[in-house]
Amino acid sequence: MTRNPYFRLTIIIILIVLAAWVDGSSVLKILNPVNGKTVFERNVATRLGLDLRGGLQVILEADLPEDTPLETDQMDVARAILENRTNAFGVAENSIQLAGERRIVGEFPGLEDSDLVLATIQQQGLLEFVDFGTTPQQEGTIIQTDYGTTGAASNGTATLAPTNTTLSTPASTETTGATPEATPAATDTPDTPIVYHTVMTGADLKTVSVTTENQVSNQPVVAFELSEKGSGIFSDYTTAHQGEYLGIVLDKQVISSPQVDEPITSGSGIIRGGFTYESANALAIQLRYGSLPVPLKVVDTRYIGPTLGEDSLQKSLIAGVVGMIIVILFMALYYRLPGLVADISILIYATLAFSIFKYFHFTLTLPGIAGFLLSTGAALDANILIFERIKEELRNRLTLGNALDKGWKRAWPSIRDSNIATIITSLILYWFGSSFGATIVKGFSLTLALGVAISLFTALFVTRTLLGLVLQWTKPTNLIRWFGL
Repeated sequence: MTRNPYFRLTIIIILIVLAAWVDGSSVLKILNPVNGKTVFERNVATRLGLDLRGGLQVILEADLPEDTPLETDQMDVARAILENRTNAFGVAENSIQLAGERRIVGEFPGLEDSDLVLATIQQQGLLEFVDFGTTPQQEGTIIQTDYGTTGAASNGTATLAPTNTTLSTPASTETTGATPEATPAATDTPDTPIVYHTVMTGADLKTVSVTTENQVSNQPVVAFELSEKGSGIFSDYTTAHQGEYLGIVLDKQVISSPQVDEPITSGSGIIRGGFTYESANALAIQLRYGSLPVPLKVVDTRYIGPTLGEDSLQKSLIAGVVGMIIVILFMALYYRLPGLVADISILIYATLAFSIFKYFHFTLTLPGIAGFLLSTGAALDANILIFERIKEELRNRLTLGNALDKGWKRAWPSIRDSNIATIITSLILYWFGSSFGATIVKGFSLTLALGVAISLFTALFVTRTLLGLVLQWTKPTNLIRWFGL
């Protein structure tokens, strides 16, 4: 019989109470009874995936020729930058993953402003401060610079006086400086396009934020502060180039052409223009998290409506409930008393598993729910093996206590090997999903592996403890009636 059954029962009850607390709450909070202050707080709201909640899936690919080699960490750095950008937008539960060597898959459940997010993640975000000399360039103009070929720049910022022309694009910036020796253009012949000199890039930006220029106009602007190195470059440049134009260029497109009226040595400045708060925040995010190491292009976009996701969720829940009822009835009718105990154990398993998914912020998807339901079958499989072994020992005329002990021991090798094989398969599927961007496979394998691990615990710990206590309390004598022999 099970040793220390009441101690085990206490552990089971504690786990059930904690799991029920998590399952029934959106936010866990513990207050200090003395001063009423929050001691512990955690958001445990259920997270639904793209297929259940609706949203956007986008596939990005390196916008380079196929024969152009990529360094091993370039796409991983790009993935991290995109994740930071979308997190800064407040896009909850997004997933940014590598898919092979040249692609990135992004999933954004519940996304509303998809156009803004797509524009932000696709844009390389390379900010350059370009020497235009005495001739300003019109906003929106696409230009060529020598950045990347002559090794220009680091970053800078300052407040420059904007040109007198009316700006039609959102951004007149004031920033950066460069060395006094910088020259504005490489060539200016009819056959050769002008290549402008990059004084600095956004690499030396220290902080970037959205604010308002004054309380009267309430116009959003992008404020920034330079690093010590950037401040020095900017100070030198504005000192040596008073009266000239310093272009603010994002991804080779001119944002503004402010004129340097006087030396700027503060190392900080603003980018002003016809911003809305959303467009100013999008620019600030790009500057804050840096430029992408490789340009990206959108190769596929898929929208899922919330109605479709809600319908899928409802059908999945109905299927799960119906399947659970059938399984519970089968176990109770075929295995009698042990079957009823197994049914209680399965309900405890579902409570524990769901609480773990919520507490550790796992995102539930349709494949994930399928993996969860499949692991429920694995839990029942372990119970069935155990109960059949117990029935065999009882038919061999062993006492009830000896039959239970031998039944558990002889069923254990089969349970162990089958569950280990399932977990290994789940790990292989998870690796496959991570390597090739197959998020459906990842969700299925993750919930299946976790479910199998939890089901193993409930079968060997919960079912054994409860069955031992029930038999100790009831002391059944009619084994044919209670065990279905």
